[in-house]
Amino acid sequence: MAEREQVAIKSEYIKLDALLKFSGVTETGGQAKEIIQAGRVKVNGETCLMRGKKLRPGDTVSFEDIPDILEVTAS
Repeated sequence: MAEREQVAIKSEYIKLDALLKFSGVTETGGQAKEIIQAGRVKVNGETCLMRGKKLRPGDTVSFEDIPDILEVTAS
């Protein structure tokens, strides 16, 4: 079963590529861009190809090859 990891943000939103880097899923923004464009990232259960997608508290991010789910929360 997938684990839920909460990622707290201080702003109103965080962009998808920044979230992947901030949470440690990728080491660089370039790596984040690659996995997003390859269709390997889902936002709220739907495949997302927009690296600039704005994520707000309550949104979830999952990956095709990683069982964990990231959940955006307000800090």
